[in-house]
Amino acid sequence: MTSAALPQAAIRTQVVVPLRFPDGYAASARVTSFRGLVDGREHLALELGRPPAVPLVRPHSECLTGDVFGSQRCDCGPQLREAVQRISETGGYLLYLRQEGRGIGLYDKLDAYALQDAGLDTYEANLALGHAADERDYTVAAQMLRALGVSELSLLSNNPDKAGQLVRLGLSVVSRVPTGVHVSAANAAYLRAKVGRGHRLERFG
Repeated sequence: MTSAALPQAAIRTQVVVPLRFPDGYAASARVTSFRGLVDGREHLALELGRPPAVPLVRPHSECLTGDVFGSQRCDCGPQLREAVQRISETGGYLLYLRQEGRGIGLYDKLDAYALQDAGLDTYEANLALGHAADERDYTVAAQMLRALGVSELSLLSNNPDKAGQLVRLGLSVVSRVPTGVHVSAANAAYLRAKVGRGHRLERFG
């Protein structure tokens, strides 16, 4: 989809929600829901701090195992925690996108885990299940940002595809800010596969 064809979304509800992470870090977010998102899913925007004219934005794909249960098979939970603090300090938005397992869904993600245990990497496992390596579409992210009045942003991400899609959808990504590298014995192979797919993990050897 191009910027000219991007359907307009509208703000549905905004409410302030206190956040608290397992390590004790706390923040306050103004959480926005939307009408008119093209995929019909319940995505959220969390406004953190005082957004400047060019806010810091992280599109974060939902990961139940990492975000909620603290799984160390990926780096999603630590990235979410990092993003909330960094955006709170500079001002901006965390877009919480319902795109579990790079868009393949929770059950298929667990099937992919089983294939990874048998020797495939995270992308190969998606392909073996008949999916694309990454099925995420950031059209809704562009819709959400437009509804919030954002046309220019600094992107908090190591993934060049996020920037590429947002630019094609008519947003101006003035800079790409890398996230930290949250490596453990459990996710080292996962992170190595991400590097192989073009993710910019500057401090990952």
